[in-house]
Amino acid sequence: MQIGPHLLANRLFVAPMAGVTDRPFRQLCKQLGAGYAVSEMVASNALLWNSVKTQRRANHEGEFKPIAVQIAGADPAMMAAAAKINRDHGAQIIDINMGCPAKKVCNVAAGSALMRDEPLVQKILEAVVKAVGIGPDAIPVTLKIRTGWDREHKNAIDIAKLAEKSGISMLTVHGRTKADLYLGEAEYETITAVKNTVAIPVVANGDITSPEKAEFVLQTTGADAIMVGRAAQGRPWIFREIHHYLETGKKLPNPEINEIQGIMNAHLLDHYEFYGEHIGLRTARKHIGWYCKGLRDSHAFRQRMNTADDCKTQLQMVNDYFDEMKSHSDRLLFLEAA
Repeated sequence: MQIGPHLLANRLFVAPMAGVTDRPFRQLCKQLGAGYAVSEMVASNALLWNSVKTQRRANHEGEFKPIAVQIAGADPAMMAAAAKINRDHGAQIIDINMGCPAKKVCNVAAGSALMRDEPLVQKILEAVVKAVGIGPDAIPVTLKIRTGWDREHKNAIDIAKLAEKSGISMLTVHGRTKADLYLGEAEYETITAVKNTVAIPVVANGDITSPEKAEFVLQTTGADAIMVGRAAQGRPWIFREIHHYLETGKKLPNPEINEIQGIMNAHLLDHYEFYGEHIGLRTARKHIGWYCKGLRDSHAFRQRMNTADDCKTQLQMVNDYFDEMKSHSDRLLFLEAA
């Protein structure tokens, strides 16, 4: 799989997720089998560029390459400027967000709200490609969309044609409309139609939760790659599971308790260092909750863990919990509900 000049290790991608795919998480997923990861969404508003949150989201120090940054906004000139700024700060690929369904994004006519305005979509795509995708310092520009605004207005094929014409190097399609949010099941017919319409690489996204589902989506849509989002939360090893299954047709066994404990420890230590004590303690809670979802007595553990008032205590509580798990089984036994 290749994006512009960048040859990727495989065709398994980490989806950009606000508040989740920070540098520690992206790096972890790449270590565990993902071939590519896109940063959290960075606002195109110049007033926010120097904020702590934006600076943190744009931090790629020591990250495996290629470095991809997702930008969001509704003004072509601002999006072009944001693309240049991120390129100058090390981004090797710029991804444009036209897929986020969140109200705070769509209420300012950004994210998937843009799919209602195809002329504006074209202006944004052309402005960003002109800003960073042409010339001696050119870098690839990619785009992420949904299937449409709602089920009565699916225009992913039309947007895909605009993207290809505008010089977009790769297109990711989430198999839901903006109105669907994350409800119901993703549909892959539209992704298949998009793949059959354009010549640029197409990535399938939505409800890829297992190695078997990954193979099904690749075969059904003909997509060049797949993007995994929520299924990697608390289960970053899903990428190596998918990779092994696609290569061999066989499933890997569940990871052993010791390995998952080691993965969590490394992730949390990196997380604490990245965010600092105050923010790291609080933002780690969701990751710990995801890691423990479906495990024995996990609800009670999460309630106790949330009372920790420093990172050292939180980490010790996590390790105490997993040590207790070891006394019951050599392997983690996930509940069916997980």
